[in-house]
Amino acid sequence: MFYLLDLLGTMAFAISGVLTAMKKRMDPFGVFVIAFVTAVGGGTLRDMLIGRTPIGWMLDLNYAYIITLGFFVAIIFRKKLDKFRVSLFLFDTIGLGVFTLIGLERGIAIGLHPMICVALGTMTACFGGVIRDILCNEIPVIFRKEIYATICIVGGCVFFLLRSWNVNEDVLYLTTSGVIIVIRLLVVHYKWSLPSLGRD
Repeated sequence: MFYLLDLLGTMAFAISGVLTAMKKRMDPFGVFVIAFVTAVGGGTLRDMLIGRTPIGWMLDLNYAYIITLGFFVAIIFRKKLDKFRVSLFLFDTIGLGVFTLIGLERGIAIGLHPMICVALGTMTACFGGVIRDILCNEIPVIFRKEIYATICIVGGCVFFLLRSWNVNEDVLYLTTSGVIIVIRLLVVHYKWSLPSLGRD
């Protein structure tokens, strides 16, 4: 189930990359590249930083297949995707929780400090979108309006708090991902955002 959710999150991230690239009127190759980096950019950066090679998605072609599928689905049904925006948002939110957990576990596996593990979890979940926005010549959305990275940080803190209490592993994963998903839904529903800073 964890692996399946990972793939669904990957596909949702890929579709969001396609939609962003199409708004910039890129050619099909450009759109595919944006879809790919959105889906696996965070995990790639994480693995490079911790010296885990080959990179995770290179060892499992299912990621390449699911990104390609997301690419074609978004291209073919781009005019109908608005009707499925809620479903895509839910997959994206699930992906946020799952990717955060994967980053946390990668850090724990090599004995990193909890604070660094939280950073890795946040990077895994968010930096594909950061790379996407940079390549599309936009200020990354997590830096200007959405409480996206903050949610991952809160989830990471909950993870290590529960882990210090020796909570059952299944409960640990479900609770952490649940906290991330619920906060994300509340943030979008109530349009919460951090205040912007500027020099007036």
